[in-house]
Amino acid sequence: MVMTALAGLATTLLLAAPGAAADVTKMTRNAPAATPGSADLDCLAEAIYFEAGGTGAKGEAAVAHVIMNRAKSPKFPGSVCGVVRQGCQFSYRCDGKSDALAQRDRREHAMKTARAVLAGEPDITDGAIFFHSAKAKPGWFGTRPRVGQIGGNVFYR
Repeated sequence: MVMTALAGLATTLLLAAPGAAADVTKMTRNAPAATPGSADLDCLAEAIYFEAGGTGAKGEAAVAHVIMNRAKSPKFPGSVCGVVRQGCQFSYRCDGKSDALAQRDRREHAMKTARAVLAGEPDITDGAIFFHSAKAKPGWFGTRPRVGQIGGNVFYR
């Protein structure tokens, strides 16, 4: 989006009459608004929606913090979207179903949680980088230090 706005601004400046002073303030005011980190916001909200929807505010925040903790770790991709899109780390990315955030209330709640976590809300997972549903019993869970259970998921460092 930023590149589109910049390209539009550059085109407008190039098309201005030679010697005419371009009113950059007016042009940038009319350009599409670019939100820093909007891709991270969308990726984080999508993961919250599918991986933690229905687990309550704390459960959603906990899943979001796992993603943020991974993005900060050298063991994982260095961005929120990179973490979310890494292979089949999150089951919804590989289940063959639509990834549309169809339920409005859940989508809005996921966006609200994502904004809060991206804005620096304190990590309630104590640095967790893995989680699974409390109903599941994956083989790897015994090899990681357990942090605790939040909102129907179990978290590990």
